[in-house]
Amino acid sequence: MSENINPLTIEEVAEECRNCKKCPLYLARTTVVPGEGNSKAKVLFIGEAPGEDEDLQGKPFVGKAGQLLTKILQSIDIKREDIFITNMVKCRPPANRTPSKSEIDTCYPYLETQIALINPKIIVTLGNVPTQYLLETTQGITTLRGQWQDWIGKIKIFPMFHPSYLLRNEGTFPGSPKELTWKDVKTLKKAMAGL
Repeated sequence: MSENINPLTIEEVAEECRNCKKCPLYLARTTVVPGEGNSKAKVLFIGEAPGEDEDLQGKPFVGKAGQLLTKILQSIDIKREDIFITNMVKCRPPANRTPSKSEIDTCYPYLETQIALINPKIIVTLGNVPTQYLLETTQGITTLRGQWQDWIGKIKIFPMFHPSYLLRNEGTFPGSPKELTWKDVKTLKKAMAGL
């Protein structure tokens, strides 16, 4: 993809997503979830796929995990409207299963175009799926979370636990996912202050 020549806007990409029938996920979707937020954001958050609430509302991260993500961001004075949030695939996989590699590969050009248009300085990958795909690694999120990774051009990737993982592992103790996430968001906030 050319870095400087791209006729699409974020809304045009969203419209392309809404009309997409390139993979079988379109058959079961209620609504496409292209992503939302500031199209000039310095930070882009990427999850794996829309869930049931997202599929019904057409917005990313609006269910329980999304509400927790909003609280996490608020804890470091980041408003959702200041960032952009999307997923690797734009349609909900049946029964909230993990999207397949072929589904991600098919949907990736939309995400790639969104990244090119937004041109963020930091991409926060939430969980294994976006982290492993973008970094082309088999290492898990527990190994990679909280570590800055160089990516294309001047973009840095910062892997974090997915908020749904935090909901499944609710304890707060030294080294718990919640404690590690608090450490990670403080690191992220510091990096954002320097942008």
